[in-house]
Amino acid sequence: MDKITSFTIDHLRLQPGLYVSRLDRVGQEPVTTFDLRFTAPNWEPVLDMPAVHTIEHLGATFLRNSEEKSHILYFGPMGCRTGFYLLMAGKRTPQDILPLIREMCSFILNFEGEIPGARPEECGNYSEQNLNMAKYYTKRYLDTLIRGGCFDYPQGGEEDGED
Repeated sequence: MDKITSFTIDHLRLQPGLYVSRLDRVGQEPVTTFDLRFTAPNWEPVLDMPAVHTIEHLGATFLRNSEEKSHILYFGPMGCRTGFYLLMAGKRTPQDILPLIREMCSFILNFEGEIPGARPEECGNYSEQNLNMAKYYTKRYLDTLIRGGCFDYPQGGEEDGED
C-alpha cells in the first residue's frame, strides 16, 4: 500500500504552525486540508484530551458561523493529539486563512460560559471538557502564528493531490 501523505512528513523536525497537509479534488472542486499543528511532535507532550475536545467544540462552532462557513467542511483533532485538521472547499494557502485562524484563536481565548454542544443530548462525551487548558494551548498556538509561524513542512510543503 502507498504511504499516506501525513506519514511522509518528518515529524522529528515539524514545528507548531499552519500548513497545507494536502490538496485533493472532489469532482472538479479542490479541497484543501490544513494542518494546525499546536505542538512539536515527539518533542512536546501531546495535547490534553479534555482541552482538545473543548478546542474542537469551540473551533468548529466559530468556523461554521464565520464568513467562510460555506467553505468549511471539517474541523477536528489529529489522532496523535498534536493539532487539528481543517478541511476547506477551494485551493487555499496558509496565508489565505491565517486571519481566520487568528480570529478562531481569539474566539476561544475570549470565550466564557457553557461550551457549545457540551450537553448530554448533544455530545457523546459531553463532560470531558477543559476550557482553561484549551485557552492555554490556543494562546501558545496564537503566539506562534503572531511570531511568524511555520507555513512549509520541513521537506517542502504540499504533497498529494497538487495540481
